[in-house]
Amino acid sequence: MKKILLVLVLVFCNGCLTSQTDRITQTSTIDALLAGAYDGQMSCGELLNYGNFGIGTFERLDGEMTILNGKIYQVKSDGKVYIPAADIKTPFATVCNFKPDIQFAMQSADFKKAQSIIDAQVSNQNQFLAVEISGKFRHIKVRSVPVQHKPYPPLAEVTKTQPVFEMNDITGTIVGFRTPPFAKGLNVPGCHFHFISSDLRQGGNVLDFELNSGNCKIDRCSEFLLILPKNDLLKNIDLSKDKTEELQKAEK
Repeated sequence: MKKILLVLVLVFCNGCLTSQTDRITQTSTIDALLAGAYDGQMSCGELLNYGNFGIGTFERLDGEMTILNGKIYQVKSDGKVYIPAADIKTPFATVCNFKPDIQFAMQSADFKKAQSIIDAQVSNQNQFLAVEISGKFRHIKVRSVPVQHKPYPPLAEVTKTQPVFEMNDITGTIVGFRTPPFAKGLNVPGCHFHFISSDLRQGGNVLDFELNSGNCKIDRCSEFLLILPKNDLLKNIDLSKDKTEELQKAEK
């Protein structure tokens, strides 16, 4: 009986581990962030329990988050990269344990062309993808956002005065996700990317880029775990409205 029980436990655990590698985990929703829900809900230390790869932001919208190889990087509004403490919280982040299914060379591609190439590799638009593009960039344009104070303004208002940084002839890595159209309201439909330079000194939320040459890795993910705030943070936010127009303003 003990031997049978042990086998069952091992099978169950193995199933959990397999599932975790194909799972995207997200804290809160993009529409909640658009509405000004900037209070942190999960610590950076806890977030890493759900993945070693991802993007997001920090408590009070204090900069852009990039997670690469299990390390969290914070690009503040001065354009510099910092290492946040494990107890710093995030109001919104998307992570996974990155294990690419597809790898290929990518050359002479801007944001639009790169998305077309990714779509050609995985034509099923209802598939969640984690995407990494590393290489030499002729040019890359990124943004960050300054820390906010209550009462929090909507994200579209914050980004009207966002600091924008442009870099030329730089090597680094783009980290992000392609989200299916049906997940509108939960995350950004299409490709949403952040950048971190190879020297870990520059980065931000990608607005546009021109890649000279590099490599693209894609992890097809079949599970999506959404973790909502445990308190009443979303209680007075109307999430029934279509915020597509606000999202387009905030992400440009």
